Amino acid sequence: MRRKSSLVLLALAVLFAALSPLVRWYAFPRLAKIPANQYQDMVLEAKDATLLDYGTMKAKKVPKVTIVQTLKGNVEASEKIEETAGKDVVVWDGLSYVQGPDGKMVSRIPERYIFDAHTQEPVHATGEMVDGDPVRREGIEFKWPFLTEKRDYEYFDAQARITAPIHYKGTQDFRGVEVYYFEQTIPWTKVPFPKTMPVAGITPESVAETGTTRWYTTVRKFWVEPLTGAPVYGEEIHKEELRGGTLLGGREKVTAFAGHVKMREDYIEHTVDLVKSNRTLVLLMTSYLPWGFLVLGVLLLSLSLYLEARARRPADPAPTDATEPEPVTA
Repeated sequence: MRRKSSLVLLALAVLFAALSPLVRWYAFPRLAKIPANQYQDMVLEAKDATLLDYGTMKAKKVPKVTIVQTLKGNVEASEKIEETAGKDVVVWDGLSYVQGPDGKMVSRIPERYIFDAHTQEPVHATGEMVDGDPVRREGIEFKWPFLTEKRDYEYFDAQARITAPIHYKGTQDFRGVEVYYFEQTIPWTKVPFPKTMPVAGITPESVAETGTTRWYTTVRKFWVEPLTGAPVYGEEIHKEELRGGTLLGGREKVTAFAGHVKMREDYIEHTVDLVKSNRTLVLLMTSYLPWGFLVLGVLLLSLSLYLEARARRPADPAPTDATEPEPVTA
């Protein structure tokens, strides 16, 4: 009976020892992915910002500029692309909507971002665009890969339509979460005017006829939770200028927007809570289950060897029956 039990325990030990690396290196890369139907929004604010008044074409100080960013998973589009891509694909239809302190629109820039659901690498397909202009992204955008590393990444800038390094600057604690801090600087770059302008009758084409151009620079900062690859917080020191042309009335340049853009407090709290929850799920697949299975396998192996040793131990000699002494005869 002990021999049978030890063999069963040995088989279970081998099973759990094999499951340990399988969960970490086989199951996790295939199960960890961004859902195709994910929806998220975020509100950012630039307080005491500078904003261009298109009525007077002069820059003025305003108490606040609000940026609303939404990302909506397009399931129908992702399924269509998956048919030819041969991989799990996510399509995010994004919108960056900027409004002034009076609630009126400053700019409205739609975007379609197509990427691998597991690795977050771009997937190039019809429909990939920024503000209606076809683009071919290289590098990440919005989200880092699962198990983010302490290194620089290539990050796509939607304003300039270029990819540039975003540098790992160190590990920090952000509201009880260990995060990696990344920073990217985009130098002054000539960028297109938004297709939707804030003043009726003004179009990118009509502005281009005046010879005026739009320029942009930013310092982009992200605090990223490394297990999930999700930013828990972000900031931008953002500047835009209009330069040259007859639209400026002989001036060399005028500030179109300048401000320190930060996530609104309520969205910070929501994002931190969400990332903490998702972090537990990633830990389950990358640490808790693999190490738990390995420890359980070692314990089962030890118990199996113990029972096997007990089964092989020689049995104690059987006791002899006591006999009555026979009488001695003469």
